Amino acid sequence: MFPSFFNRFSHDLGIDLGTANTLVFAKGKGIVIRESSVVAVNTRTGQIIAVGEDAKDMIGKTPPHIHVSRPLQRGIIADFEVTEKMLKYFIDKIQRESSALMPRPRVVIGVPLNITEVERKAVGDAAMSAGARKVFIVEEPVASAVGIGLPISDPVGNMVVDFGGGTTEIAVISLNGVVTAKSIPIAGDELNKNIIQYARDVFNMLLGERVAEDVKIAAGSAIALADKIEVPMRGRDLLSGLPREIIVNDGQIREALSRSIKANIEHIKSILEVTPPELVADIYRRGIFLTGGGALLRGIDRAIAEGTGLPVKVADDAMTAVARGAGTLLENEALLNDVALPASDPMS
Repeated sequence: MFPSFFNRFSHDLGIDLGTANTLVFAKGKGIVIRESSVVAVNTRTGQIIAVGEDAKDMIGKTPPHIHVSRPLQRGIIADFEVTEKMLKYFIDKIQRESSALMPRPRVVIGVPLNITEVERKAVGDAAMSAGARKVFIVEEPVASAVGIGLPISDPVGNMVVDFGGGTTEIAVISLNGVVTAKSIPIAGDELNKNIIQYARDVFNMLLGERVAEDVKIAAGSAIALADKIEVPMRGRDLLSGLPREIIVNDGQIREALSRSIKANIEHIKSILEVTPPELVADIYRRGIFLTGGGALLRGIDRAIAEGTGLPVKVADDAMTAVARGAGTLLENEALLNDVALPASDPMS
């Protein structure tokens, strides 16, 4: 009786706890939080100064006693204490808008494919300490597939490529399970590093991570574009040590990103090579589905289609797929129990 009462009245949450961004789906409300996974801490007092976009704006601009960090690396908790505080901040923010008598939420969290049992427990413990009543862990490609409405319970091949900030998750899913899969560290953060390295090698210029990301968003592409894009790129000249601005175009940024994009395509092909032929036949007919922020890179679908010979589709609202899938699972108890591993002992 009590568990069903709690489930009915609590604002249960689906969370995409990503390296670059954290998205939270609240039952009955949709996506309620879309923030950067960044925390700023005052090392003198131990207090959190800012979380999310406010903290991200501080990167590279703080005095020595303010430490700005990303507590998750490649989708894994690198700093447990800061991750717990970040989750608590987000959960409290949602709970504040509700009645004080509202039960603590059940939480479904998306995690990378290759997460270990210890790392999975760390995610669950952090969410419980942050105020969750019960926590379930779901592999990100499974949550993505649910979020974009793929029939994962059917005996058909569903291929999902989830481009995150720290990892790219490639998986073939059938009958509520991952059949073949791979998690690789070539994702959004790696593309930013590609641009930083390119600026150093070609222009003798040192870029900040935020500038590199802005340039990637403004001019990044995986294939040649019909219309040329030019954007300013600002950094420090490595020869003079002085500030410098240059204009770069989409062709130069594409050159910077090309090796990582080709590597991702090769990894997708390697998964297809070990996928059972019946499922490959389904994928040939139904296509590959792209989710995550990296799926928004211009032409990435066409580049993968050319590399694999398969139809490729970018999911609607690709960036929120994991959080929406986690939220959808909260509405389907049977499917949730089938695809998720409890992160800790049930409290109710």
